[in-house]
Amino acid sequence: MTTPTTFAPLQNDTFLRACWRQATDHTPVWLMRQAGRYLPEYRAIRARAGSFMGLATNKDYATEVTLQPLARYPLDAAILFSDILTVPDAMGLGLSFALGEGPRFASPVRDEAAVARLRVPDLNLLRYVFDAVGSIRKALTGRVPLIGFSGSPWTLACYMVEGAGSDDYRLVKTMMYQRPDLMHRMLQINADSVAAYLNAQIEAGAQAVMVFDSWGGVLADGAFQQFSLAYTARVLSQLKREHDGAIIPRIVFTKGGGLWLKKMGQLECEVLGLDWTVNIGQARHFVGDHMALQGNLDPNVLFAQPHQIEAEAIKVLDSFGAPHTGEGVGPTHIFNLGHGINQHTPPEHVSVLVNAVHAHSARLRSPGA
Repeated sequence: MTTPTTFAPLQNDTFLRACWRQATDHTPVWLMRQAGRYLPEYRAIRARAGSFMGLATNKDYATEVTLQPLARYPLDAAILFSDILTVPDAMGLGLSFALGEGPRFASPVRDEAAVARLRVPDLNLLRYVFDAVGSIRKALTGRVPLIGFSGSPWTLACYMVEGAGSDDYRLVKTMMYQRPDLMHRMLQINADSVAAYLNAQIEAGAQAVMVFDSWGGVLADGAFQQFSLAYTARVLSQLKREHDGAIIPRIVFTKGGGLWLKKMGQLECEVLGLDWTVNIGQARHFVGDHMALQGNLDPNVLFAQPHQIEAEAIKVLDSFGAPHTGEGVGPTHIFNLGHGINQHTPPEHVSVLVNAVHAHSARLRSPGA
């Protein structure tokens, strides 16, 4: 999909080392939705772009907003500014965003004929994403690694069938229970599409990739394993393990996935993301130390007072336990929120959080800590 590009050497590899379960001087931190509506500079460029898709499909705008939080905070990774629904949009479903509303598809997938028309999209239709990845890597000048991402096959299917966000997932679950054959067909296509999409991001310059299973937690036990986890595994099995001599970490995040930590601990990935309902110390016990863990502060903690934000961050770090030090590999933690940052978050509170994580996690690694 892309021609090889020489990027600047990486200056801060703390995030990647933690993904690989290697020792770091501090616990790396980045935030889901760190480039977004809580920043006034983001809102200004969003207004210039005229629409969300106008922003996301313009590589210069996408580059600028990806780098905005790094200008404010000493974060340890950048994440591509895009949307999880670019893949079904490239399938021809007609994605749009009305101001103040969530995403909407003009042509939802609700019957056998619509499922039969689905195909893995032409990746040239997503060229704007790959162009943005390359542009962001160049603009980062090696400051921190760049994370690429996609929605999970199940999460994409939720939007594709419902046509928009949903409170009860009635339409997608009706198809799942009444016509599991159609749902499996859609999920197979989605999984193969997501794998191709993430591989193209890797070729364009993404140094780690993340699968957002945002709606896996709405499924019943049994259904989650069959309709979500199995297809996330199908994606992971197809991903490039190495590019330009570097190993590419794979991250999986399932919101509401705490019930299935042992099963998710068997996934073929390097990092497992946790939402805020999970005790990270217990998660480490269930999952084992063969994966790094990512998370998992409640995003609403960022509305508390600075000293309370610091205290809650310290609780998460202490709950994970002693970080790996020395040679070889061992248990590692990547600090994040348990879901995306709220758009009303005071930007100065993010500074408090990032500084608290860096300071306390460095103390945990000092002799006698």
